[in-house]
Amino acid sequence: MANYRVDIANLDKVIKRTIEAINSSKTELYEIAEEARDECKRLEEELEEIKKLIWETAESIEFLEMKLKESKKHLMLVSKFYDKYSEEEIKRSYEDADGLRVELAIKREQERYYIRRRNEIEVRLKGAFRTVEKADNLISQLGVSMGYLTGDLQDVSIKLEDMHQMQLLGIRILKAQEEERQRVAREIHDGPAQSMSNIVLKAEICERLVDSDPDKAKDELRLLKAVVRDTLQDVRKIIYNLRPMSLDDLGLIPTLQRYITTYREESQTQVIFKTRGECNQLKPVVALTVFRLVQEAFNNIKKHANAKKVIINLEFLKNELKLHINDDGIGFDINALKESSTDINGGFGLISMKERVELLNGKFKIDSAVNKGTKIYITVPLVPEEGV
Repeated sequence: MANYRVDIANLDKVIKRTIEAINSSKTELYEIAEEARDECKRLEEELEEIKKLIWETAESIEFLEMKLKESKKHLMLVSKFYDKYSEEEIKRSYEDADGLRVELAIKREQERYYIRRRNEIEVRLKGAFRTVEKADNLISQLGVSMGYLTGDLQDVSIKLEDMHQMQLLGIRILKAQEEERQRVAREIHDGPAQSMSNIVLKAEICERLVDSDPDKAKDELRLLKAVVRDTLQDVRKIIYNLRPMSLDDLGLIPTLQRYITTYREESQTQVIFKTRGECNQLKPVVALTVFRLVQEAFNNIKKHANAKKVIINLEFLKNELKLHINDDGIGFDINALKESSTDINGGFGLISMKERVELLNGKFKIDSAVNKGTKIYITVPLVPEEGV
């Protein structure tokens, strides 16, 4: 008991030093986040203004091209029947045509400048969004850390003895985190993704409007469309990584099937997915955890296992769910994994998988050896504690 109290005292000193370090940088982190948000807002306003200018310039170019065609026709008539027109009329016809050419050239140069400016703003806006996202993640992590570290140490020790309360707390944190991801995913889906689609449409309209130097103009617009479509694909991939919408709309099994199909096509790996039992009224937190476990397992297999074949068995029993994932990869030394368990980045992500399962009061087991592949056995109760 004496040694226990000494450890608590040392832990209290470590916590206080950590709190001081966090507080010293917290203000600066908030300033970075606010500056990034202001930059995003300013860039969005500037981008909208540039888009408006591009559209107005395109309309002006179309009008000037039409006027120039009419002027050329009139000039041809004047040249053909010059004896019917006065010298002043002939001179004015030439001057009108030259003026339209100069004005059209200026407008086309303005349009090229606006397009370059728009592309630059879009790149900067994307970087600013990434900065805001990183800053928000750090602030969220700081808030959770401060919640733990500023609490009474004696109260923390009591909570540590009550595993049931710790499990509920962990699940609440996990649920809040995933709800935040869902919110961000829907915001991106309704915002940047729709904007990118609109830009593609406008680019196609501009392509039809440009008549002079059509080859160069069309090449430039096709390149713009390709860039925009790639960006749109990236945004949708971010949305899916944050939280697959199909998990809410279709359920766990269709979402896993879609994910596995995509993985199979991208990695050229043979994946066999088997289910048994009925997936009825599965708790959202359980469905989400199972999907994240499969996702993390496949990430590990792709990065480290060099496997050619993966077998997934998902079984729904009356009171529990069983998930078995086997691969024929290079495997690893279990003892080495245990030694690296104190490293937050160690264990190839398996430590985080184990923590997710334990938060649901489940069981997690790994069986692996060098050149023997890896087997993961997961059991999760289907009747979570009240209040989850």
